Amino acid sequence: MIVVAVLALVGVGLWYWQKHKAVAEEGAWRTTPVERGDIRVAISATGTLSAISTVTVGSQISGQVTDVLVDYNDKVEKDQVIARIDPSSYEAQITQGAAQIANAEASLRQAQATLRNAELDFQRKSELVQQQLVAKSDVDLARAARDQAQAQVNAAQATIRSQTASTQTTRINLERTVIRSPVNGVVLTRSIEPGQTVAASLNTPELFKIAEDLSKMQIELAVDESDIGQLKVGQAVSFTADAFPDRQFKGTVEQVRLSATTTNNVVTYPVIVTVNNSDGTLLPGLTVNAEIEVSKRSNVLKVSNAALRYKPAEDDNAAPEAPRAAGGSGMVDDLSRTAAELGLNAQQQAEFDKAIAAVRERIAARTAPQAGNGGSTLFGRGGGPGGMRITMGGSGDAQGQMRQRMAERMNQQFAAFRATLNADQQKKWDAQISALIGAKRAPLFKLVNGKPQRIMVRVGVSDGTSTEISGDVRQGDQVVTGERAAQ
Repeated sequence: MIVVAVLALVGVGLWYWQKHKAVAEEGAWRTTPVERGDIRVAISATGTLSAISTVTVGSQISGQVTDVLVDYNDKVEKDQVIARIDPSSYEAQITQGAAQIANAEASLRQAQATLRNAELDFQRKSELVQQQLVAKSDVDLARAARDQAQAQVNAAQATIRSQTASTQTTRINLERTVIRSPVNGVVLTRSIEPGQTVAASLNTPELFKIAEDLSKMQIELAVDESDIGQLKVGQAVSFTADAFPDRQFKGTVEQVRLSATTTNNVVTYPVIVTVNNSDGTLLPGLTVNAEIEVSKRSNVLKVSNAALRYKPAEDDNAAPEAPRAAGGSGMVDDLSRTAAELGLNAQQQAEFDKAIAAVRERIAARTAPQAGNGGSTLFGRGGGPGGMRITMGGSGDAQGQMRQRMAERMNQQFAAFRATLNADQQKKWDAQISALIGAKRAPLFKLVNGKPQRIMVRVGVSDGTSTEISGDVRQGDQVVTGERAAQ
């Protein structure tokens, strides 16, 4: 029993020793490596597919439908007859109108004969009054009779014009009894049957819906107000439809509309996406789930978001921020990546290499003698993103002045290189420089000699899991995401 007890104590001690050795080897920190890869930022939204142009065909007249010549999904051509309405009532009105015109023309001829007689009587009495053979009152009566006859002629002519116009309106309505397709397309809906009566007294009745061209379709997405600021015309869109779960389709943002819609206090904006449907797979009315790619960064340093959220319980446990080594700033890498995206020619690349070499020399010259004071950068000691020790909680004016000084120093350093760029390249370069200078910064704790060391990094885009970073970090560096519980 004594031997068994001794062996048990030895076993427990061995187990306890091995456990603590494993904990010691594992360390007191949970870490994740800094990786290099791609980050894609996309916005999700739902919407409905529809034809770009859908025409509703109605009837401008009332009557009974006698023929329906097309059905659902039929292809139609412009001016093709697709339905007919009974024309008999309009034909009768045309016959009646023709008779009324003939009657008005007879009245006109009678009035013209009366006018001629009155004109001759007035002329005779006008000559006799000069010889004082008739009284002036007789001349006045003859003039009045002539004017009355002229008025009757004018009235008869107006009646003819009115009857002609009315008959022409009836002829137009007779033509409208034949319903024609206004466009080339496909019949989506048919709302009438032969024998049905349509009434167009108040509203135009809907007879057909015709999609003009289903080879090109559109999606109307409802995008949340928090995401709408990131959308621009021309961005790529990928989407799926429940009807085709194994396929992914592509589209392009065509329009970001300003007409906001509020539903249950949720504000959304309509975004129109155009889709190529040349194979005819997609159908109008399908509900789609879309992703709009708003940003994509390739071959960048990235880290888990948990590392950016970590903050040690006691700052005393963290090692002091280390001095930056020459060229340790990620600004040089960011500038090189920006230049690579501009498509430089040989002369432009030579000017950039010259400017970036001067930046590296300046960093090396300033960092070596001042390593104990936190290093320096191309902007001067503590004055820029390469080795700055700033907290973004300062006043807005101070931050603005600092960024302005950084921009001025950057413009001086790369003035010769920028002068070799064309207008489009200069615009992209200026935008990227502005983005680098105004980039957000956050603390990160890099594990150095078993202890977390606080460093400031520039923070870029995030896909919700990982975030782009640049600064005094390298691929493979271990950064702290949390502390392990004491054993």
